[in-house]
Amino acid sequence: MSIIFGENDSRLTVIGRSQIPKTNLNLLFQLLGGGGHSQAASLNLRGVDSQTILKQLLDGVKAQIPHPPTARDLMSSPVRTILPETTIAEAQRILLRYGHSGLSVVDTQGQLVGIISRRDLDIALHHGFSHAPVKGYMTRNLKTITPDTTLPQIESLMVTYDIGRLPVLENEQLVGLVTRTDVLRELHQERDENGEGGEEERQKSNINLPQLQNKLALQLWQLLTIASQEAEKRGWHLYLVGGAVRDLLLAETAGSLMIKDIDLVVDGFDKSADVGAGVELAKALQQLYPAARLEIHGAFQTAALLWHKDPELDSLWVDIATARTEFYPYPAANPEVEASSIRQDLYRRDFTINAIALRLTSPRSGELLDFFGGLLDLQAKQIRVLHANSFIEDPTRIYRGVRFAVRFGFEIEPQTEEFIRYAINSGVYDRTSQENTKTPALQTRLKTELKHILEAPYWESALQLLDNLGALQCIHPTLKLDTELLRQLRLLERCLRRFDAEQTLIHWEMRLEALIAHLTPEYRAKVAKNLQLQEDNIKRLQNLASAQTEVMESLPKCKSPSQVVQLLRKYDLPMLILIALQSPRSLRHQIWEYLIVLANVQPLLNGNDLKKLGYTPGPQYRQILDDVVAATLDGVIKHRAEAEEFLAQHHPK
Repeated sequence: MSIIFGENDSRLTVIGRSQIPKTNLNLLFQLLGGGGHSQAASLNLRGVDSQTILKQLLDGVKAQIPHPPTARDLMSSPVRTILPETTIAEAQRILLRYGHSGLSVVDTQGQLVGIISRRDLDIALHHGFSHAPVKGYMTRNLKTITPDTTLPQIESLMVTYDIGRLPVLENEQLVGLVTRTDVLRELHQERDENGEGGEEERQKSNINLPQLQNKLALQLWQLLTIASQEAEKRGWHLYLVGGAVRDLLLAETAGSLMIKDIDLVVDGFDKSADVGAGVELAKALQQLYPAARLEIHGAFQTAALLWHKDPELDSLWVDIATARTEFYPYPAANPEVEASSIRQDLYRRDFTINAIALRLTSPRSGELLDFFGGLLDLQAKQIRVLHANSFIEDPTRIYRGVRFAVRFGFEIEPQTEEFIRYAINSGVYDRTSQENTKTPALQTRLKTELKHILEAPYWESALQLLDNLGALQCIHPTLKLDTELLRQLRLLERCLRRFDAEQTLIHWEMRLEALIAHLTPEYRAKVAKNLQLQEDNIKRLQNLASAQTEVMESLPKCKSPSQVVQLLRKYDLPMLILIALQSPRSLRHQIWEYLIVLANVQPLLNGNDLKKLGYTPGPQYRQILDDVVAATLDGVIKHRAEAEEFLAQHHPK
């Protein structure tokens, strides 16, 4: 940094140069009537006190120079802790569960007494001491830091004493942990800000908060601003995460993106609080937005705000969660959830492109947290899973990955495709296609993913990719998208356009029924029940085989239109469509004729006409009118006079 002053005949000239990151000389000099750019600026003044101007500029520069990050900025919280009496085996299980490289050991008052690393545990297990308490193997001579310890001090401690993790103590209580990875990431970010980074850093440097803000609808940005202010009041960090960040980064249009599904994560853990930070923030926002409906899910420390009839935020769904981690006790199980840090929260997600967070709170508002290379994967247009066991733990991630790939025109990254195929071939998903009381939540998630795919315009491409990966067997082991099934699905689309233009049917459910109907009859109802379809869907699939047999045997024997109507009118439109999809062309054409023409023929007389003609009202009206319709269908009567004559002959008063 250099500032050059020159005075001549009461005229003051100031020239400034700076190479200090995050300083902006242009902003400082503009306040005094000068200008330039961030690293070089100048001004010319007359009749001023040069010492006052110098002090003002120096004070401004000092205020702009960023303070070194502290442990409070770097640390993860809460810290996973164990007691000294915890056994070696249990400590090893906890490490496996959370993926940590070490654990902090605290006494019953919560004071730190030691640290045990994975290497310590491995050695103890190797020597057969799985039953022994960790207090005999933990490190007691600890180096600790406070929340105000600066990054250079932390770096020095780690290098001098070869320490991989430093506990952060405040008032003798463990409040956080700074790891070597945290330090490396911060140093890497500083290098990026100095223009020394690689491709990924250059990509990030082209993204800033105003750029993303301008892509959002104004009312949505205002909501996010208010949410971040409420979080800051409570000393929390607030992040926009997941699909909203992904869609913002992919969006090209400015000022029009109204995302309807928002995920917010609060990184703020308070052991004394009865509810998670996410729930508390949601309650605060509901006070400011009384039109929003509040839903709380205590088991997952989450809350949701839903706007139904708000003119500006209609149909907006905002999920607010406390940063958390999750663990799957067995493959395809429902995850167990616990509070954690934002990094662990992002790590529990499915794909790198969905594991990017945008920080909304100060300081560093607008900072992108991309721990897993999601930004580069967006640039490369590829779907990459976060960890190898992801599909073992939750098969619905296969369907999500396919949905994103087809929706965005991305490719599934080769290693990720290998993980998918390995998981499917391992047989772990057999339970998803069978009745299993341990996995009802999994079936619900699978149904949700199928709904997203089958109601999208790209459903056919998605099903073809799922079939190519062998993933349709997650629905049932025998399900394949063969030529016949693909023909039936395409025929179904024509049926829905012709016979249900007003969409009285649920089209994605019809597509799902067509998929299930392709299975042999003994599996259909069972699969429908496993996917928790509605009772009407289940009954239709259960009765499809017998209905199809009756139609195929009886329809060719019908000698008149009225016989066709009498046979087919007992079935609703969805059943007739399913029957037609699997019928020969000749029968299918008869069903189409029934739906288009015969089913719409109305009797030439109605109940009021019968009453005027002197017929006593009663159950016989239905039979009389049915006979009139049948005669009309068969061409026996063609107008009202013939209808009355028909009544006189066949139904005398």
